Amino acid sequence: MTRRLEGTVALVTGASSGIGHATARELSRQGAAVALVGRREDRLTELASVISAEGGTSLVVPADLTEPQAAADAVERTVAGLGRLDTLVDNAGLMLLGPAPGADVEGWRRMVDVNLMGLMYCSHAAVPHLLKAAAQGPRRVADIVNIGSVAGRVAFGMSVAYCATKFGVGAFSEAMRQEPTGQHVRVSVIEPGSVDTELRTHNPDAVREQLNAYRGDIERLQGQDIADTVSYIVTRPRHVAIAELRVRPTGQQI
Repeated sequence: MTRRLEGTVALVTGASSGIGHATARELSRQGAAVALVGRREDRLTELASVISAEGGTSLVVPADLTEPQAAADAVERTVAGLGRLDTLVDNAGLMLLGPAPGADVEGWRRMVDVNLMGLMYCSHAAVPHLLKAAAQGPRRVADIVNIGSVAGRVAFGMSVAYCATKFGVGAFSEAMRQEPTGQHVRVSVIEPGSVDTELRTHNPDAVREQLNAYRGDIERLQGQDIADTVSYIVTRPRHVAIAELRVRPTGQQI
């Protein structure tokens, strides 16, 4: 296999499970050294062992990215430990669903902090290093890939705050994309449909039953499907930028 990211460094948030876990492994297979960022250090350590067994290089960086200093520290630890930063994958997320009347507004705040503010903090901290990588790195291009959702393009009941955060991710990504384009830092957003990850398990049984009834028995996407999409975006030639990719299960209508 051609290792298109040889000599580069990627930072993946939410790497302890699901899309982040699969993405970290996929970027490693492409030759990148990968910083594994998330709250669950034990899972990150297990993933680091898997990557090492596959011949890759990784760095475990436990962090709660809802604090700007924690995000900045995670980026600086990545650069100090792995030497540079060429790719940022903002994947960490939380999906707490339910009716708006009587909703736990603390849950709403947590989603804003994780899904939107954490992503923004990481991007803010990473940009200076990405600009340097694009100017001096082996590929002369750098990437921010933000994981949004189809819920950031089409609003759904029972998910008012989640939709708000994902619409925010889309807007932030497009506005950010327009700034460093002349310096070859690309900003992309991936908007997955239903993915079979832990996100749904964060909800009460009644809400999960409603979700299952709404989606029916479709074959959901897997984390690897989105990891493949990330890999496709960041391995494009320097002159090719993919601003947005929406990925749905074949059986999902909306």
